[in-house]
Amino acid sequence: MITWIASYPKSGNTYLRSLISAYFFSDSGKFDFDMLLNILQFPSLKFSKNDLFSKKDAAQNWILNQNHFFSKKNIFLKTHNTLREYEGYKFTSLKQTSGAIYIVRDPRNVITSLKNHYKFDNYDDALKFLLDDRKVIGIKNSEKEVDLPHIISSWKNHFNSWKKMEKNYLLIKYENLLSTPEVEFEKITNYIETIFDRKFEKKRVLDAINMNSFDKLKDLEKENGFKEAPKFSGSPISFFNLGKKNNWKNLLNPEIEKKIRIEFNKEMKELNYI
Repeated sequence: MITWIASYPKSGNTYLRSLISAYFFSDSGKFDFDMLLNILQFPSLKFSKNDLFSKKDAAQNWILNQNHFFSKKNIFLKTHNTLREYEGYKFTSLKQTSGAIYIVRDPRNVITSLKNHYKFDNYDDALKFLLDDRKVIGIKNSEKEVDLPHIISSWKNHFNSWKKMEKNYLLIKYENLLSTPEVEFEKITNYIETIFDRKFEKKRVLDAINMNSFDKLKDLEKENGFKEAPKFSGSPISFFNLGKKNNWKNLLNPEIEKKIRIEFNKEMKELNYI
């Protein structure tokens, strides 16, 4: 059965995977990026019986691949895919899924990370990405995990789709995970205990948090690189870019901020972002 770690891109998925990986897979008290390989991404060619790249082909094989690769074990999987159906095909069902941890982030901070990650020339281009109801990410023959289409839609549609998860849905706000990691990680460990029938040790939880401060992850990327970091013209773009310094109030022009606030007003109020 799959426990999804789901999020819209640039919303804290990797940080949460780092915390969970440090707890489960670190025996030495140290964290390295190879531990993230214990929580891989879906969709991915690694977990696909067919080398097909169209959106419809990918959708037709979502549940087929989940049944083939994950039916006999409990596993965490990362995804940026929306939970919405595509041409009648469901992304997953309760037969394959034990639940989902969904990480959400203020879209006014998401957009600044998108601009850096995809090297957009301006915030208008990043806004088009954020608002696109038909948005798909994925690069055919990519060296990274995103080598099959991920249908992500807009920030609003993505959030609204995953909150309809009918079983074991846990919402985590990225901002809280950064500011009060002990409180938020306790919510996550309590959640995981109900699914994996496993008790967490307080000291190891604190160790995992200490190993994975944003500054330490950023230093680790500088020292060793990070395979998930984007590359343009052969040069990597910093994946761990601003962290807590990513504050839309200091970075975003008022016109773009207003457009986001109007477009996502209902969802942002629901999440107490406005």
